Amino acid sequence: MTTLQDRIERMVQEFEGLKDWEDRYKKVIQLGKTWGDLPDDKKTEEAKVKGCQSQVWLHAHLDDQGRIQFQGDSDALLVKGLVAVLLSVYSGSAPDEILKSSPDFLKKLGFEANLSPSRANGLFAMLKQIRHFAFAFQVQLSLRK
Repeated sequence: MTTLQDRIERMVQEFEGLKDWEDRYKKVIQLGKTWGDLPDDKKTEEAKVKGCQSQVWLHAHLDDQGRIQFQGDSDALLVKGLVAVLLSVYSGSAPDEILKSSPDFLKKLGFEANLSPSRANGLFAMLKQIRHFAFAFQVQLSLRK
């Protein structure tokens, strides 16, 4: 089983060979195109991420091993690619693993410097929601003990 750190390193490696932002932008869009669609019945108001310019929906559940499995989608292709990047990294992680990790890898991917302010705000709103899910599931797991 891969760790969160393994998935971060793999994602950074995928982007490291891409020297200019245009190539990285294309990579994000490609990831969005290959990411599965969220069923329409899961695109609810409650699942919408607040603070995103585009519509973004995130869902999460705990699997039998106490790891969070995420699903997400967006109505904008670039943003769907950002969803794919984040969920590829964070899905399959234990709640405490997410809460202890730093999102510094986003700088290495070039997102902080090259996304428009509204897209960057949306990216961090998604990250905040992922961390919110992790915290809620961590509390849920601690109450089971």
